[in-house]
Amino acid sequence: MPPALQWLKWLVMTLTLSLIGGVITVVWLLVTRLPMPGAHPVAPASLDMPAGATPSAVTLGTGWVAVVTTDKRILIFGADGKFWQEIAIKPPAN
Repeated sequence: MPPALQWLKWLVMTLTLSLIGGVITVVWLLVTRLPMPGAHPVAPASLDMPAGATPSAVTLGTGWVAVVTTDKRILIFGADGKFWQEIAIKPPAN
């Protein structure tokens, strides 16, 4: 075999091994990094929203739910839907 062809053979084998190693690495990372089923936050069936509060955004955490209302408040609820805390959103002073 000519030396140039021998070099090409080794190059193709090296690239093939690196591709196989990369695929194995990606699969391993997906298996180890993706969350397990049931490990994500669960929304309660209902929330005890105060009268007149209109939600505009909801965030789920482990054991709590935060609701941003249209009247510039953040309402924190427990995982059971019971009201915990209210935080007023104040714009910065100019």
